[in-house]
Amino acid sequence: MKDPIIVTLINGEQREYEREVSLLTIARDVRALYTAPIVAAKVNQRLEDLQYCLDGDCSVDFLDLSTETGMRVYQRSLAFVLIMAVAELFPQGQVTIEHSLAKGLYCELHLGRPLTQTDVEKLETGMRQIVLADRPFIKKELPLNDAIELFEIAGQAEKVALLKQLNQPEVCVYSCGEIADYVHEIMTPSTGYLKIFELRFYQPGLLLRFPRTENPTVLPTYVEQPKLAAIFQEAERWGAILGCGYVGTLNECIQKETVYDIIRVAEALHEKKIAQIADAIVQQGSVRVILVAGPSSSGKTTFAQRLSIQLRVNGRRPVPISLDDYFVDREHTPRDEQGEYDFEAIEAIDLPLFNDHLRRILAGEEVEIPSFNFKLGAREYLGHKIRISPEQPLIIEGIHGLNERLTQSIPREQKVKIYISALTQLAIDNHNRIPTTDTRLIRRIVRDSQFRSHDALVSLRIWPSVRRGEEKNIFPFQEEADIMFNSALIYELAILKRYAQPLLEQVGTKNPEYSEARRLLQFLEYFEPSGEEDVPPNSILREFIGQSCFYK
Repeated sequence: MKDPIIVTLINGEQREYEREVSLLTIARDVRALYTAPIVAAKVNQRLEDLQYCLDGDCSVDFLDLSTETGMRVYQRSLAFVLIMAVAELFPQGQVTIEHSLAKGLYCELHLGRPLTQTDVEKLETGMRQIVLADRPFIKKELPLNDAIELFEIAGQAEKVALLKQLNQPEVCVYSCGEIADYVHEIMTPSTGYLKIFELRFYQPGLLLRFPRTENPTVLPTYVEQPKLAAIFQEAERWGAILGCGYVGTLNECIQKETVYDIIRVAEALHEKKIAQIADAIVQQGSVRVILVAGPSSSGKTTFAQRLSIQLRVNGRRPVPISLDDYFVDREHTPRDEQGEYDFEAIEAIDLPLFNDHLRRILAGEEVEIPSFNFKLGAREYLGHKIRISPEQPLIIEGIHGLNERLTQSIPREQKVKIYISALTQLAIDNHNRIPTTDTRLIRRIVRDSQFRSHDALVSLRIWPSVRRGEEKNIFPFQEEADIMFNSALIYELAILKRYAQPLLEQVGTKNPEYSEARRLLQFLEYFEPSGEEDVPPNSILREFIGQSCFYK
């Protein structure tokens, strides 16, 4: 008998197992320690699926559905079940996993005819039968040429194009029954883990809905998001205009040096949209306050600058006001559940003072605006005074712009609320999407290094807190926006790779953030790097990589 191994759990407890024990076996032993089903694990900070076998002493941190990583595993596996059900029920159909929407994934099923409610009901029944059968997912490392041949036979051209560009001898392929697919990340051990879901008919496609980390045992309440859906449809149109829907196609353009045309057209689409937004604001006539809100690293600052220019083209001279200057003094800042200062809570802003100043400014008074001293944690008055004419709108950029509480003293008809986020038009392939969150995180890692002297480890460490703040303070108010703007640029990850890759490589194996750094590095491997020389100085991307014409 081989010598046993020692497994150290996240709570410090050590257990002895036979060598080559699977994570699945250990997960069954420790499941009482977790509040939700375990779906994956970190072994010495490296993410592994539960089929992985241990061959030496190690630390193991199991991931259940209350973690972001665990829920990603669940979503990915559930999407595979949808692909399986389509193959079995509509063998001539092709399903594409498009983007997140309404706390689920929007997908399209291409049947050569319009999708119907009956089709969706049939698919859901088929998926539930697959889940009930508890079919195993089998992971195999295939030689690259074998994988290419597999997907050539299956007619999946975008996967073939991507695989041919990979510089590696083997790729990971998951199979379940007769269905095999190239999967970007790991999966659950079997379909039986995926009991909580629903399909909804959402013309012209469908919504695949699943639980959330905050309550992984039930589906969240369904809330329509027609405005967000419309901006995703616009992103799809932009992708069609650019003729570059998949990473493989973008890589080919970089290799052939035709990416410069894509850059120019993508930037022109942004400029045209911003000009249209400025025109709409001016035509409305009554707008005195323009509120720009969005999640972290969405490009709010550059967007506000470019919108100001387009408003000036229309004869308006907007004046910016920074919400940061209206923070309450440090001792009055609210605290979060961990007892830390919660600077992202709306109560961290002196709402009475802010609204008083807005009323007086819009009434034509001269008002002295405070400046917040972040070192002292207190407001100061340094002689910064504002007086505007009726033709000068105020532009206010900040995460709470969509929340009516922020500007409750101003009549709604005098305000326009703009939501901005990076909703990428690009996908890895038809079954592997690029989450908006990943694009924003990579943007933030690059920006924090360029301008805030933070390494990738710091950015990764604070990201969960940033995401919690977004879920609480931004996303619930998305549909309150009058206008939405998509700040994603279809070529940007090819540019950001040059900056982000060396930063992520510095995250050491002993850090809990190592598995996330490794995941992002594996993701960036798909992209052919591209130079930044053709990125214009007013591009939103310049906010993150530097040399923006707006910041001298």
